[in-house]
Amino acid sequence: MDFLQDSVAAIAARVKTGEQSAREVVTHAIDRIEALNPILNAFVAWDGERALAEAEAVDQRVVAGEPVGPLAGIPIGVKDLEPAIGYTTSYGSALHAEDSPATEDSIHVARLRSAGAIVMGKTNTPEYGHKGATDNLPFGETANPWSIEHSPGGSSGGTGAALASGMVPLGTGSDGGGSIRIPAALCGLSGLKTETGRVPIIGKAMPGSGLLSTNGPMGRTAMDSAIALDVVVGPDGRDPLSLPTKTESWVDAVANAEVPDRVIWSPTMGYAEVDAEVLASCVAAVEALAAAGTEIVEVDSIFDEDPVGQWIVLWTVARFKAQGHLIDTPDWDRLSDSIQPQIKFGAGMSGVDFARAQDHCFKLNWDLETAFESAPLILCPTTAGQPPRLGQDGTINGTPDVGWVRYTYGINMTRNPAGSVCTGLTSEGTPIGLQVIGRHFAEAEVLAAMSTLENVIGFDRRSDLSAQL
Repeated sequence: MDFLQDSVAAIAARVKTGEQSAREVVTHAIDRIEALNPILNAFVAWDGERALAEAEAVDQRVVAGEPVGPLAGIPIGVKDLEPAIGYTTSYGSALHAEDSPATEDSIHVARLRSAGAIVMGKTNTPEYGHKGATDNLPFGETANPWSIEHSPGGSSGGTGAALASGMVPLGTGSDGGGSIRIPAALCGLSGLKTETGRVPIIGKAMPGSGLLSTNGPMGRTAMDSAIALDVVVGPDGRDPLSLPTKTESWVDAVANAEVPDRVIWSPTMGYAEVDAEVLASCVAAVEALAAAGTEIVEVDSIFDEDPVGQWIVLWTVARFKAQGHLIDTPDWDRLSDSIQPQIKFGAGMSGVDFARAQDHCFKLNWDLETAFESAPLILCPTTAGQPPRLGQDGTINGTPDVGWVRYTYGINMTRNPAGSVCTGLTSEGTPIGLQVIGRHFAEAEVLAAMSTLENVIGFDRRSDLSAQL
C-alpha cells in the first residue's frame, strides 16, 4: 500500500471487494502519521483508535453486503477551520485551541463520511486561514515534504503536506484567496477551487471570509479530487448561496478527458512579475500541451491592475467582523502578529469602500469573460514566486516579496473554478504550479484539462519525495 501511488478509486475498490480491509488502510495511515508528523507537523490532532473504530464499521458493512460508498475506507485529514466530530476546531488560534470537541461535522465532512471516508484528525492552518504559509501560535510551523526548510503554502498547508507525504490520500481544504491552489502548487498536487457555492457552508452567519471562500476536498490528482467532489457538491437550504445540483459526473469528465482544442496562456495576467524559474517551468508545460495538439493563444493582460487592493478590503472587513471585538482586550495579544494588522485595516474601511470592492469583483469578472471569448480556459502560473522558507516571505527571482501569491486571489473575487497542476521542481526541489481557470460552472472542463496536463507533463510525484522522506 502506498498513498503516493495508489489512487483513491483503487484503494476504495479493494476495500469494497474485501481484498483489503478499511482497518488495514487506516493502520497504514497511522504508521505514516506516526513516522512523519513529528517532522512535518501536518496534523495538529489525530486519534488512531477513533479512526480504527470507524474503519471497523466500514468493514462490517462490507461483510454484510451493504453499500459503503465511493470513498470506502479512505483516510482523510480535515483542515482545522471546519468541524469534525470528536475534534476541537481551533482555527489555528490560541483563542480556540482548548475549545470543546465538535459534536457535529460540517456538511462537507459529513458528506465525505457518508461516502465511506474515515477522519484521521485535523490538519494545520494559519490563524483563521489568513495567509499563504502555514504556521500559528498554538501548533507552530508546518514543513513542506519536498523541502522541510520551506512552507507547504497556505492556508490549507497542513492538508497539502499530509497528502504530499503520503500520510493520507485525501483531505479537506478551503480557498478564500488561493488556499487550495497555493498548497497544491507548492506540494506537487492537483487541487481545484470550485465555483463558490458548490460545497455548502452552513450557519447562521456569513462564513469567516465572507463571499470569497469555498470549501472542497484535496487530493494528489485531478481524478482523486473529482471522486471526492462528486460526493460533496450540491445544495443545502441552510446555505442561501449554495448552487443547484450539477448534472454531469466530474469523474466521467476526467476519465474521458481529451486534449483541449484551444487555451489562453497569460504569463503574468498583465499585472505582476513572475519568478524566472516558475515561468520557465510553466512555459515548458504549455509547450507540452501545444505539442499534444492544443492551440495556444497568448494574451499578455487579463486584468489591467493587481486585484489585491480590493481583495484586501473584502478580506479585512470580514476579519474585522469576526475578530474586531478583540481589539483593546486581553485576548488581542493572543492573536498572531500577522493577523492583527488585517483586523485593524478592516476596522478603517467604510461601507462605501466595501461596496466599491464588490463592484471591482464585477469588473474582474467582465475582464475574464472578455478573455474567454478567445478560448474557454486560461492558463497562468499559480504563484508569482517560489515558496517561503519557514518564517519568511516567498521570493521572486531571489528577492523576498509579500506578493509572491499574486495570481490566485482575483479568481476568488470572480468566483470562477480554478485549479493547479504541478509542472516540475525549482532548483531547491520545491514544486511549481500552473493555474487552470475556467468559465463559471465549468469545473468539468477544468478538471479534464488538469488531467490532460498531468499526462503531458508527466511529473513524478513519488521519486524525489520518497528519497527525502
